[in-house]
Formats: sequence, C-alpha cells, structure tokens
Amino acid sequence: MIIKQIAVLAVATLSALGAGGGVIGLAHVRSGPVDRSPVLIRAADGHFWADAIVEGASGRRGVVHFLVDTGSSSVALTVEDARRVGIDTTSLHYSRPVFTAQGRAHAAPVTLPHVEVAGASVEGVKALVLGGDSRSSLLGMSYLGRLSRIEATPTGMTLHR
Repeated sequence: MIIKQIAVLAVATLSALGAGGGVIGLAHVRSGPVDRSPVLIRAADGHFWADAIVEGASGRRGVVHFLVDTGSSSVALTVEDARRVGIDTTSLHYSRPVFTAQGRAHAAPVTLPHVEVAGASVEGVKALVLGGDSRSSLLGMSYLGRLSRIEATPTGMTLHR
C-alpha cells in the first residue's frame, strides 16, 4: 500500500514539473475551473522577464526578451530589438522625451501590430523605440493594461487574457 502511494506521488510530482516550461516558466493555477493563464516566474535578479513574439510594422515577427515594467506607461524597444522585428529605425522621428533608468532619452512612437506572451495576445500595441544605448526592452502598460488583469505575487505574475 505504501509503495502505491509513493508511486502516485512520484507520478504527480513529475507531471507537475513537466507542466512548467520555457523562459517564462508556464504554470497552471486554480481558481474555480482550471485557469491556463501564463505565469511569469520571478528571476534570480528579482525582476520578471518575458519572451514575446512581436510583429513589427513591416509584418516581420521576432522574439523580444522584455523586462516586465508595470511602471512604464508604454512598451519600449531598444533599437536592436526594433530592427530584429523589422522596424526601420533610421526613418523614425525620435522626438518624444522619456525618462529611463539610464536617464533622459528620446524615443520614437510606433504601433506594433501584434505582441504575444505565451498565448496572451494583444493587437495594435502603442510602443516607443528608445534612442541611445538602452539596455533592455520594456513590457509596459500599453500591453499589460490591455489584458483583462494581471496579478503579482512574491514569486510570479499571472497574465490574464
């Protein structure tokens, strides 16, 4: 009898471990019916990071590694990430002043036709391409605010579609 219980526990543990995956650590949580909303796992640096499929203005898609920033009003792309998704950064007008962790900079407004984090997809996302030497792209409220809700805990952030 005890061997059967150990075997059931081992199978359940392996199933639970197999359910997670990817950079963002997909997990499933329960609140009534099964909720399959993506959960971003807090990284060792204390931040939430997410890989998103981003479509640039040219229709080209690419994966962008974002720092999730609820304090940022907009999605912000580094020049390198903007180029990767097909945005012609040389034709942009860097006319909007912004304040970043590195100080004051100028950014160019763009609209991203599609941004998706683990199935949480949003169309027509207003974004900025950051001029200068920004270190990372930011997943800000112009994406996050279009979800039905987000929930943050000490270990994870759930993105509800």
